[in-house]
Formats: sequence, structure tokens, C-alpha cells
Amino acid sequence: MRAKSGFTLVEILIVVVILGILAAVVIPQFTEASTEAKTSSLCTDLQTVRSQIELYKVQHNDNLPGVAVGTHTATAGFIGSLTSGTDIYGVAGSDYGPYMQKFPTNQFNNLATVREEAGASTAGANTHGWVYNTGTGAFQADDSAAHAAL
Repeated sequence: MRAKSGFTLVEILIVVVILGILAAVVIPQFTEASTEAKTSSLCTDLQTVRSQIELYKVQHNDNLPGVAVGTHTATAGFIGSLTSGTDIYGVAGSDYGPYMQKFPTNQFNNLATVREEAGASTAGANTHGWVYNTGTGAFQADDSAAHAAL
């Protein structure tokens, strides 16, 4: 008589339990790696925008983006000043810029909008991707208070 070949139920259960244990150990590490990658991307975006703000200031007589002819104006706008050309007074033109091809998206809330504030910054409200202080030039993430400190 020929012996039957194959796996027993106990052997299959042991393999399934081992795979379950491995998955329980590995999956949380992938989740942590994803958060670390988003944080790294956020820091890179912040550094890029902040350096472009400084370059803009150098080329526009210490005026911040969003300032036209010495006064902050909604028509110039922060994003518009960095993504399109302006003259030395911050008015739409072609002398300087664009400083960025497109404005970055905050990886944690998937928003590329900027909330412009004239007073003290209240970053971390999660209503926009970014917060820009029109008085000081501070640029921060708006998704959480922890990321606002970066």
C-alpha cells in the first residue's frame, strides 16, 4: 500500500502561526518607517521654501514674498510671489523668479495651501498645509503643533 503524501493539519497550523508572529513584528516597523519618511519630506520642503524666501528677500530689497511696493497685499500673495516672476518691487513682472515651479504639499494633511498671518503664528491648526507670518517671514507646517516646531 502506498503512503499518502501531504501536510497534516498540525503542520499547516504551525506555519500559519509562525507567519502571524512574523507579520505582527514586521508591520509596525513599516508604519514607523512611513511616518519617518513623511517627517523627512516635511523637513526638506520646509528647508526649500525657507531658502527661497531668503533668496526672494535678497533680490527684493529685504521685502518678503507677498509684499508689493512695500505693503503686504493679497493680490501678490505668498505663493504667487514664489511661483511667478516679479519685479524688484514685488509686482508681477519678469525680472526675478519664479523661485519654485510648484508649491509643495504637506505630506501629513495633503494640503498645499498657505494661511497668511500678520501677527503671532498659530501653526498647528490643521486648516492649511502651511502657515506664513507676513510680519516676520516665519514659515511653518500647519498640520500639528509638533510639526510646527520644525
